Parts: sequence; C-alpha cells; structure tokens
Amino acid sequence: MEEPEMQLKGKKVTDKFTESIYVLANEPSVALYRLQEHVRRSLPELAQHKADMQRWEEQSQGAIYTVEYACSAVKNLVDSSVYFRSVEGLLKQAISIRDHMNATVQGHSPEELPPPSSA
Repeated sequence: MEEPEMQLKGKKVTDKFTESIYVLANEPSVALYRLQEHVRRSLPELAQHKADMQRWEEQSQGAIYTVEYACSAVKNLVDSSVYFRSVEGLLKQAISIRDHMNATVQGHSPEELPPPSSA
C-alpha cells in the first residue's frame, strides 16, 4: 500500500515539475507574443504621431524663418532712418527752391523773396 501511494506522490511531483518547466520554457514566448501584439496595435498610431510632428516641425521652421526675415527687415528700416532724414531735408530744400522759382516767374524780384532754405 505504501508503494502505490509513494508512486502517486512521485507522479504528482514529476507532473508539477514538468508543468513548471513547461511554463518557464514558454514564458518568454508569451512575453514576446504580448510585446509583438502591443507593437502591432500601437504602431500605426505612433507612426501617425511621428508624421504629424514632422509636419508641425516643418511649419514651425517656416514660421521661424518668416519672423526672422521680418525682424531683419525692421532692423534695416531702423538703420536706414539716417537716409530718410537726409532725403527729407533734400525734399524740403527742393520745395523751397521751387517756391522761389515760382515767385520769380510771377514777377517778384528775387530781392523781395526770402532765400531758399538749406537743409
């Protein structure tokens, strides 16, 4: 009686041991399967996000270039204010000369007119 009971316990132990070995042997396969399943499910969404980010980056780079170009144009305008003042002075001088010439043509003597202003 003792021997069949011992065999039964030995069979249970070997069955449990075999089952444990089987589970341990297949565990990496299950993990890899789950990982592959997750990647397959999430990859299209990740690829879409990547494409969106690349498109936004391109648009941002274009906007940055535009802003930098506009800032450069404004700086150049500020730097050219000296030239605008010079042109303004020359225009005032030209208007004064024109007025002087018109008055001379209308019969006033040059002595009666104020001299053209010089800027």
